[in-house]
Parts: sequence; C-alpha cells; structure tokens
Amino acid sequence: MKTLKNIAILFWRLWFYAWLIGMIIVIFPVLIIIISREEWYPTFFKIARAWAKTLLLIMGFKVKIEQEEPFDIHKSYMFSANHTSMIDIMLMLAVTKNPFVFVGKAELAKIPIFGFVYKRTCILVDRSSQESRKAVFTEAQRRLQNGLSICIFPEGQVPSDESIVLDDFKNGAFILAIEHQIPIVPMTFYDCKKRFSYTFFSGSPGKMRVKIHKFIKTKGLEINDKNNLKKQTFDLIYNDLITDLEKK
Repeated sequence: MKTLKNIAILFWRLWFYAWLIGMIIVIFPVLIIIISREEWYPTFFKIARAWAKTLLLIMGFKVKIEQEEPFDIHKSYMFSANHTSMIDIMLMLAVTKNPFVFVGKAELAKIPIFGFVYKRTCILVDRSSQESRKAVFTEAQRRLQNGLSICIFPEGQVPSDESIVLDDFKNGAFILAIEHQIPIVPMTFYDCKKRFSYTFFSGSPGKMRVKIHKFIKTKGLEINDKNNLKKQTFDLIYNDLITDLEKK
C-alpha cells in the first residue's frame, strides 16, 4: 500500500515539474522581450501571477485567503511570510496583486531556462558574501523608488530541521522597511510544508490557507528599532502557526 502511495506521489510530483518547466518554455520567447526592459516589469509580474495560479490549480491546491487589511495598489510594501516549501513562491504570487520583486538565493540562477528569467527579475543574494548582501540593499532601494514592493522570506532559507516551526529572522527586510518607511505585511502560510515539502515522497492536493495579517507600520521608526520590528513580526507569525497546530 505504501509503495502504491509513493508511486502516486512520484507521478504527481513529476506532473508538477513538467508543468513548471513546460510553461516556462512555452512563454520563454515572450519573457525574453518582457524582461528586456525594466519598465515592463509590471507586465512580467502579471504573467508570473498567471503562471503561479495555473500551477496551483493543476496541482489540486485550493487557495483560501483571510485578509485583515486591504492593499493599496499605489503603495509599496514589504511582504514577509514563513518559508517551508518551493510552493511558497507560487503562493505569494497568487495572493498578492501589488507588483513586487523577490529577494532570493543566487544559486537558483544556475537552473537552466528558469535561472535566465530568475536572475533578470529577482534580486539575488549570496549570503556567504558580505558584498552581495550590501548590493541587495542598493538594488532593493532602487526598485522601491520605482514604486514596486519587495518580498523577502525573512528566515533566509527553508529550515533544515522539519521540527522547527519558524526559524530565526534575518535583519534585511526590517532594515529596508524602516529606511523606506513602508509597512511590513506579515503572512502566515499554514499548509505549504504539508502540501509540498522538500521531502520528495510527501504531499497531496488540498487547501492552502493564507492569513494576511494587519500591516505593521514603520512610519517614524529608526534603524535602532529593527530588532523590535523583527520580533513583532516573528511573534505574530509564530504564535499564529502554534495556534493552528494546537487545533489539530
């Protein structure tokens, strides 16, 4: 019985990767044109959202959103959520209409085809390089000045220990939010680890619940306030995850 289940999960996972790669290949000629000019990024973002929503749909994921405060399409935000799965990227795109730029790992740029688009549309960071981390701030500031938002998963990576509910947050998102006086938008992704974790023979179709919490204002804050801002965001998401786990 377990063998049959693993075979089913294997085909389901391969189905995901086939669609992931296939859709990129099909729209690649259009992407080459769209990403050639930075002012066309909002158009690219719309294509990315459609791609993400399609992937979630064909994988059998039903997104359910609880939102405590509406977005203003004319404002910039710092989107921050817990990080447990590669599906987090698609989910973030699906639930957020305001065009934003991901800050992500530089090594993903090595992936064929995907990497070509990734490094031209995201802000890449090599966390082992201090120079790279500094460059992220410069690039993020430029994108914010152009009216875009930024998305950073503040844990920096998916926790290697699956027992960790929420790993420690890095400072970057909170420094940027304070410097540009933009609100933090904390989000709780409840089901990504269960639905599509990095453990290969795991996962299933089903609900993917998202809670978009009330925004945390940064107006009037200074860099010295970054630790309090980080703790406030961490505690909000962590306590929400714990409460959800206790209900099960």
